[in-house]
Amino acid sequence: MSYVEHMKSNRLCICPMGYEVNSPRILESIYYDCVLVIIADNFVLPFEVILNWSSFSVVLPEKDVEKLKNVLSSIPLWRYLRIQECVQMVQRHFLWHARPEKYDLFHVILHSIWYSRLKQIKNAALPLSIFCF
Repeated sequence: MSYVEHMKSNRLCICPMGYEVNSPRILESIYYDCVLVIIADNFVLPFEVILNWSSFSVVLPEKDVEKLKNVLSSIPLWRYLRIQECVQMVQRHFLWHARPEKYDLFHVILHSIWYSRLKQIKNAALPLSIFCF
């Protein structure tokens, strides 16, 4: 069985934090319609300021890894199917096209930058008069 076949045949994909800041497991899991099971503490997920990761993944703190089987088996089928549907819906946000398409990775990156900048401006608490001419 090839790696691609193996990924496509799984319902759940375990995505531990690993040694690097990012992990290809997360993107591969999304690409192959797999429900992500992210095991990590203090992990900054891609575009977490604009994507609701709890709608398309299961996030488990590292200290609770021994509870993994119970957590996963307690997810009802309807909930699993809804999470998987959400994985399919967010796939387009992680795809890069030569010509940007609506809501693809290009647009999500721009939106994320815009949102972060807007947040910085709001947190700076500068007087409004600075922005008025």
